[in-house]
Amino acid sequence: MTPRTTYSASALGGHVDTPAPITGNTPGGDLRSDLHIVPGGHRRNPLAKKGLISALASLALLALALAIWELASRRLALPALLLPPPSAVAAALWKGMTSGYFRPHLLATTWNLALGLALGCGIGFLAGIALAESAALRRLLWPWVVVSQVIPKLALMPLFILWFGFGHTSLVVITALICFFPLLETTATCLRQVPPERLELFRMLGASRWQTLWQLKLPTGLPGVLAGLRVAVMLALVGAVVGEFIGASQGLGALVIAAQGSMDTPLMFAVLVLIAVLGVVAYQLTLWFEAALLRRHDLT
Repeated sequence: MTPRTTYSASALGGHVDTPAPITGNTPGGDLRSDLHIVPGGHRRNPLAKKGLISALASLALLALALAIWELASRRLALPALLLPPPSAVAAALWKGMTSGYFRPHLLATTWNLALGLALGCGIGFLAGIALAESAALRRLLWPWVVVSQVIPKLALMPLFILWFGFGHTSLVVITALICFFPLLETTATCLRQVPPERLELFRMLGASRWQTLWQLKLPTGLPGVLAGLRVAVMLALVGAVVGEFIGASQGLGALVIAAQGSMDTPLMFAVLVLIAVLGVVAYQLTLWFEAALLRRHDLT
């Protein structure tokens, strides 16, 4: 048996360098500063800092735009009927909120939005799964789905009023119809874009069709489906407000028409501010729901 030879740095006539201590990028720096670790073990999040800076920049831009608007309205002596200054809009908004005048209209629009969104997205999601899982059903129904979407929804509102009457039912139906297609389209498309090798792996493992759908297709297509949900939320608010223009006596859309009829432009702008705030809140809730769902499926 050949004896094993042990080599050392001195026997080889070489020199072994001792690794240099890890430091920061700057001379005499500390690794903790590069990793954004503060004393006490807490890690600073640079993304949170960037988000705060972006939010402050957006607020500064809004303040600048409002200041220019206010100054232009006063210097040019624009009539309030055409373009009221932001101070007049703020006064109308404050008066409506403190007096409770906006409350029933805001609740009515929120209710129509929530019901229409739940109904339209639920049906669209289930229909998208059915069309993705059945090629024959997709070939049969897809042309009629497209036809139903190219018809302007506002043109259907008189029919809905005739069938369901004035009130919440017509508004919920028009809102659901508007947000139905984004969920159907994104669900049907994303569930059909699963990598073929993953599908083959599930077949080799003997997974059933239900197991493949629940454990592979839905988690894989979830980000795309949630993107469709974000679009549906914005379209649903548009549908609810536009529907209130025609078929409601309560709601923010109906309030816009009432302000127009009374030529109260500051009130009209105040209602538009409420619609914008409602849309931002609905969109932010959707983002939180999306983040929680993706985190649950380890897709963040």
